[in-house]
Amino acid sequence: MSAWIDAAMPQLIVAPIVLPLVTAALLLLVNESRRGAKALISIVATAAVLVVAIALMQWVVRHATASAVGVYLPSNWQAPFGIVLAVDRLSAMMLVLTGVIGLASLLFATARWHRAGVHYHSLFQLQLMGINGAFLTADLFNLFVFFEVMLAASYGLLLHGSGRARVGAGLKYIAVNLLASSLFLIGVAIVYGITGTLNYADIAQKIALVPAADRGLLHAGAALLGIAFLAKAAMWPLNFWLTPAYSAASASAAALFVVLTKVGVYTVLRLWTLLLAAEAGAAVWFGADALVYGGLATLAFGAIGVVASHRLRRTAGFAVIISSGTLLAAIGLGHATLVGGALFYLLGSTLAVSALFLLIELIERTGEFETAPPVYDDAADHAPLYLAAGEHVAHAPAESGDAPLVGKAIPAATAFLGLSFMTCALLIAGLPPLSGFLAKFAMLSALLDPAGVDAGATGSAIPAAHWSLLALLIGSGLLSIIGLSRAGARHFWAPQGRPAPHLRVIECLPIAALLALCALLALRAGPVLDYAEAAAAAVIDPTRYVQAVMSATPVPPPGDRPVHAARMPTP
Repeated sequence: MSAWIDAAMPQLIVAPIVLPLVTAALLLLVNESRRGAKALISIVATAAVLVVAIALMQWVVRHATASAVGVYLPSNWQAPFGIVLAVDRLSAMMLVLTGVIGLASLLFATARWHRAGVHYHSLFQLQLMGINGAFLTADLFNLFVFFEVMLAASYGLLLHGSGRARVGAGLKYIAVNLLASSLFLIGVAIVYGITGTLNYADIAQKIALVPAADRGLLHAGAALLGIAFLAKAAMWPLNFWLTPAYSAASASAAALFVVLTKVGVYTVLRLWTLLLAAEAGAAVWFGADALVYGGLATLAFGAIGVVASHRLRRTAGFAVIISSGTLLAAIGLGHATLVGGALFYLLGSTLAVSALFLLIELIERTGEFETAPPVYDDAADHAPLYLAAGEHVAHAPAESGDAPLVGKAIPAATAFLGLSFMTCALLIAGLPPLSGFLAKFAMLSALLDPAGVDAGATGSAIPAAHWSLLALLIGSGLLSIIGLSRAGARHFWAPQGRPAPHLRVIECLPIAALLALCALLALRAGPVLDYAEAAAAAVIDPTRYVQAVMSATPVPPPGDRPVHAARMPTP
């Protein structure tokens, strides 16, 4: 198996992009009346992408050193003249995370949501293609292309199922992302004008050579790129679009949208460490303070939003913002141990919030109000689908009678929902014994270790930014558990006499799988944290990444090809 992965590695790198693209095109040819066939094709393709992502991760782990990098040249032109795709520990981890959440969301959608409109599966596959491409690309132009594919598909998924509130939130979401894309293009043009290249590794080599007279223009281009990426990463105050949009989207789309903010975070981490790190000369760590304090403000904003929200979907949206704020502040502080803990936190928080979005739709079926679009599953099952937030269909309250609560059997569906919600709450708040606590503990340990802190002029003292992040990590956990406990009491404890919801196995299985993976992260915290720290060390010191991309050689013509020609350098 290992030998097969090594032999197929160049082609495997491009597979997470090509497979969803081909699947999306194929699904357009299948008639909408054959939804079962479309769902099966989409699930098989998504599962195949996940298998490929796991194979890529196994390759970077097996090639031992933290700096193992696989490179593929789709146009067979050497960098920086041709398109380059590259996979390392960080991008492989993000591919696996996307594949897991994508498969879970798709399975959940097959219960109801894929029948609420047309071309759901094609849009879903294009969304996966854009996300995977953003993780694998090694040049700014193709990063823009994949961002636009990802965002165009997300517009369709957000509006899927109709509804006035969904359309209103979608218009704001589209406007913000179009503005961010415009800034992205302007920033790319400035960087290209200064450096003469768009390849990540080539820019990293040339940025230290930029004349002092052009340094201000370079900083302006970097700032414009940063604003575009941070808007997608939901940094405050650029995140006003997120909660309304994610609240209005269907549960399956919202669960996948959680990954979109991580694409912004990933891009900030990748480009900031490549272009403005230790080799950047006078531009070294440009914007670090803005990243740190913007992340802290985002974390505080998200925590206040969680405790202030009275709707579960808005609570989940603010949980996404908490995650982004934590990651951005940790990245801005810029030392490997802290960033490694933050990457471990990224895994658990993304899985937990995605599971929460799926869970909320099932919880809302037991509420006083049920939201539903004017679309029904089929003639045999007239259970309504979910409509956008704010469009309610009132139901008569069930008769509770005078029977005492004590001694009543808890229906299996209610027990599943309650235990799953409690698990999500523990993960998001970072309480023991689950992975959220272990991730926060790793970050707190790094913040309190002066030996691991680049304190600069402060010597061995722990800087104020570290104390601020430490306090906000603890405080956000406290506020999160208050807000989520109140929501849990309102939905599971206070109501009496409500009928148990009708749940399908295909709806419960993805939620259970995501939460089981969170539990597995806790059980395997040591190896996972070691992997995350190795990934952080490699991305903060990108020397090996730059060398691998720039030294990748094209495959020679068939007549001149040696027996063991390869496109990837040996780590």
